[in-house]
Amino acid sequence: MSLSAEPTSGLPETPERAEGSSWRGIGEQLQTLAIAVLLALAIRAFLIEPYRIPSESMLPTLMVGDHLFVNKFVYGVPLPFVDRRLPGLRAPERGDVVVFSVAKDGYEIHPTDQRPELPRESFVKRIVGVPGDRIEVRGETVLRNGEPLSQERTGETLHDEVGRQLQVVREAVGERQYRVAYDAERPGLAGEFLVEPGRYFVMGDNRDDSNDSRKWGTVREEDLKGPAFLLYWSWDWNGGWSELLSPATWWTLLSERMRWARIGDSIR
Repeated sequence: MSLSAEPTSGLPETPERAEGSSWRGIGEQLQTLAIAVLLALAIRAFLIEPYRIPSESMLPTLMVGDHLFVNKFVYGVPLPFVDRRLPGLRAPERGDVVVFSVAKDGYEIHPTDQRPELPRESFVKRIVGVPGDRIEVRGETVLRNGEPLSQERTGETLHDEVGRQLQVVREAVGERQYRVAYDAERPGLAGEFLVEPGRYFVMGDNRDDSNDSRKWGTVREEDLKGPAFLLYWSWDWNGGWSELLSPATWWTLLSERMRWARIGDSIR
């Protein structure tokens, strides 16, 4: 008994059918790409956002050229188009290193609710005071509700980008311990501040070279994007993206100016 093979194709392949098949393939690839882009945007908007450190205001904790991730769901996922968020895992705490939004007018910084018409920019600082706290700054000492934050000399020094020598101390707020830097010859802003309900007092760890709540006020909880938690990249460079097109730039960065040991560090 003989068997006859079934036809493998209904209609013969024609140029028109081949062209249609190619367009379908391109459409499927574009659809996949669009889904991937939307997923990445959703993750950035609601879960995890990258941030690059552009200044030395958080030395010695964070350095210029550090790239970090911000956890946006710890304080509650932000809702689009409104200044509200879903319930979070916990409230912001003293000692958190946070990324937040400010309103910027040239070199002038304002809380976003005071100047809502201005463009917004992201800053990174450490929370020192929570709602109801009274913060006082006297030289190298920060007092919370009349009690100075614990400080311990480390014997370390470091130099900033213009060569100033900074003294490094270990400071504690509650159970949080972290390092801060002071310039003994150029003290920063002093004063006494009351933290209003729903707001937070933030300071840079580089205490004498930080534009923070001592100068322009407290930050609304709605403007806190979340705590910084992980360094995913770090190099000693703060140039523009156009310079990265040069192979010479990449060679210099990868061979001389990468901070490999910092990559993967958690942020305290």
